[in-house]
Amino acid sequence: MLTSVDTDLLRVLADPLRLRIVTLLARETLCTTHLVEETGARQTNLSNHLKVLREAGVVETEPCGRFTYYKLRPQVLERLAGSFTELAATARHTELNNTKRACP
Repeated sequence: MLTSVDTDLLRVLADPLRLRIVTLLARETLCTTHLVEETGARQTNLSNHLKVLREAGVVETEPCGRFTYYKLRPQVLERLAGSFTELAATARHTELNNTKRACP
C-alpha cells in the first residue's frame, strides 16, 4: 500500500519540471549546465528543483571538478512502482471477488 513516504514522493514528482529532470536523468548523469540546456529553465530555478529531488532521495550528486553531476536513484522509483503494483493487485483481488461493503 502507499505510505506517507510514497505520497510525499508523489508530490515531489508531480511538478512538471522535476518530472522532466527525472526523465532526463534516467537516460544519463548530467550536470546543472546540461539540465539548463535541456529544460530551458533558469539555473536558480533548476537548482531549487534539484534540491527538492535531492532531499527526497530521488537524485544524488557526484562532484566532478568544479561541476556537480546529478544521477537518478532508480531504487526510489522502483519502491514507488512496487507500491502501485501492490495497490493494483489489491484492486484486482477486490474486483475478482466482488468485495463490497454493505450499506447500513
